[in-house]
Formats: sequence, C-alpha cells, structure tokens
Amino acid sequence: MNILIVDDNKLNLELFCHMLSMLDTVVARPMADPVAALAWCEQHTPDLVLVDYMMPELDGLEFLRRFRALPGKQEVPVVMVTADTEIAVRHEALRLSANDFLTKPVNHAELNARVGNLLALRRAQLQLAERADWLTHAVRKATADVVAREHEAICRLSRAAEYRDPETGGHLLRMAAYARLTAENLGLNEAKCDLIRDAAPMHDIGKVGIPDAILLKPGPLTADEIEIMRRHTEIGASILAGSESPLLQVGAIIAHSHHERYDGSGYPRGLAGDAIPLYGRIVAVADVFDALTSVRPYKAGWDLQRAIEYLRDGSGSQFDPLCVAALLADVDALLAIQHAYQAHELADLGSPV
Repeated sequence: MNILIVDDNKLNLELFCHMLSMLDTVVARPMADPVAALAWCEQHTPDLVLVDYMMPELDGLEFLRRFRALPGKQEVPVVMVTADTEIAVRHEALRLSANDFLTKPVNHAELNARVGNLLALRRAQLQLAERADWLTHAVRKATADVVAREHEAICRLSRAAEYRDPETGGHLLRMAAYARLTAENLGLNEAKCDLIRDAAPMHDIGKVGIPDAILLKPGPLTADEIEIMRRHTEIGASILAGSESPLLQVGAIIAHSHHERYDGSGYPRGLAGDAIPLYGRIVAVADVFDALTSVRPYKAGWDLQRAIEYLRDGSGSQFDPLCVAALLADVDALLAIQHAYQAHELADLGSPV
C-alpha cells in the first residue's frame, strides 16, 4: 500500500517514514513540496495521504481541497496532522472530507494504529471496487450473450420467411447493411444504427402467412391476390407486436411500414412523409436498392448507375428524399457491401428454393 507523506519539514518526513516502516506491505513516498505532490497525484493514486496543515505556499486545507478535486481521488483516505489547539482547522478539514487527524507531537503507536485501520478500509474498498468491476463485466457479457442469441433466433426466423420467397439470404445481409449505412449517414447514433441493422431482416417476416400459391406464383398476380400479398406487412407486425425487446419492437415497425410510400400511395395504411416511421422509410430505400442490383434466377441485376437513377427518380414520391441522399452519399461503401456479401449471394443462388 502506497502512502504519500506531504510535509515541508524534512525532519518530519524522515520521522514519519521511519515510524511507518514498522507496518508490513507499506511503501512511504515523502514529498516536501505540496504543489509537486499534487502534480504527482494527477498521474498516480496513493492508498493514503498523510498531510501536515502548517505549510508555506499551500497549507494542508488547500492541498486537501485540490486533492479531492482530482479525478479518482474522492475515496482515498487522508490524515491531517495539526496542533492540539487548531479545532477550527479540524472542523474545516472534516468539511473538506478529511478522514482522520493526528496531533503534534505524533505518537508512534497512534500513527501506526490509525494508518493501519485506514489502510484496512482502503483494501476493502479496492476489493469492493474490483468486485463491482467484475460484476459489471459479467453482466455486460451476459447481456451481450442474450442479445446475440436473440439476434440469431431472429435471423433464422427471417431466413425461414425468405426461403418461402424467391429471394436470397444474401439479400437480408446486404439490405441490413444498406439500412445501417443510411441510418449512419442520417446522423443516427451508433445504438440506433445497430438496432436498425439487426431489425431490418425482419421486414418480410409476415410472408410466412401468405399462401404458397400466391407467394410462389410465377406469373402476375390478380387484384385479389395482390391484396392478399400486401397483408404480409400486417401479418409481420402482428407476429412481432407486443414484445418488450427493443429489437422486436423496431422489427414490428419496419414490417408494418416498409411498403409505405413517401407520397402516401403505399400500403397498408397509406401514410405519407414523416408520418411514416423513420425506420420504415430507411428500410424501404435499402430494400428496393438491393432488389434492383441483385441477380435473381428470373432477372439480371441492374448496374449501380441505373439503380441510383431509379432511387433519385423516386425521391419525394416513393422514397424519403433524405433517406435516398443518405444511402447514396457514399458509393464506395455501397460497393463494399455488395462485395462483402457476394459469396452469400452465389451460395444462395445455387441452393434450392
């Protein structure tokens, strides 16, 4: 345990060091200059401070005031050495959170007893802090594990919906990455960017409730069939609704709103402009962009410039102009996402639907 001794009298420093040498596991650091001692404390944390009150330039009270103002020094025990008659000084020192006092002339046995008691408390304090840090780390890890398992389950559920539709798992990964890129360029904080990335794959989860005859029909749908197909937004929202999980809550919002159009001509509720939840507006742009640029068994993927022009043409009608601008703000990032998930796309195209 490290004890900082601050006293302008070098003889007193030697005396304190000698008396404290009788204590086991104690290292004394004597300093005659209180200003230099404070500077040292800015970079180091002693386990106990023994400071004299009567010092030139900076007395013990001012030293204590400045010491307590340093980061991480509020809990370090401080013993102030005063004369027997300095009652007012002791009261002020208590107000400044001194932990104990020694009266001149200092008694050897009293010094070691008081310092020993305070160091025992300091050891317990450090152990509690270490235990608290360990528990905090354990809780964070446990929480991260729960979130990871929740995310895995949601991804698998989302893939189940995708396998009922002539889409690919690569689409989910890319679309989620495009959605996060859009959110990031819109200035959303990291937590919200991660949340929309993780929730975006649930956008079409409601397709599990659409009959295969409609979902997998090779030709154009009738008006009645289109109406049934559009119900996947409400089915998805119903599947995910009512959860206490923020991830599922956002997933429900996305499932319900990603087919709304900025001009109000979308479905299922015909919302327009900012009445459409931001998460839905973001995923709408990301979903269409990936659908346009992806290769499918029934179509070739559009080149990047053609897809960009389509989004810009639909800006303000089908899409939120701010979301379009945010997605297209970093073309290099778009290409990087396409390249990163190319292997998933090739694997999925080779697997049965």
